[in-house]
Amino acid sequence: MSPIRSTSAGLTAPGQPPFDESIRGGDSSFRIIPDSCPVPVLRSSHRSESFDHSGLEQDPNMGLPLDRLHELVQSGRVGSAAPRHLSFMGSITAPGHLIRDHAPTAAQVLVEDNADVALFVPV
Repeated sequence: MSPIRSTSAGLTAPGQPPFDESIRGGDSSFRIIPDSCPVPVLRSSHRSESFDHSGLEQDPNMGLPLDRLHELVQSGRVGSAAPRHLSFMGSITAPGHLIRDHAPTAAQVLVEDNADVALFVPV
């Protein structure tokens, strides 16, 4: 089994642009996080003030638990991790753009990576 992780924490890897807070209805794009990316270098650009961001800032595993996934792989409970994981911005109040413009591409990533399971970690 090759699970891919997906999050709505608005996490970005080094060199990736942050999610655009100025887009009306929310930034419906996504970022691809390589499985090899060290979790501590991930940064959140989540726009919502509806939750306390401090835990996510201290440990991005709360939003995208890649270290936990790697532990499951090492223990043999999961066969492997997908090579890429997806990060979306939460608080999308206009989901039409997400569904029409970005979901097909995100689904193609899952297909290309032969992901058997997709785990979505909502924030």
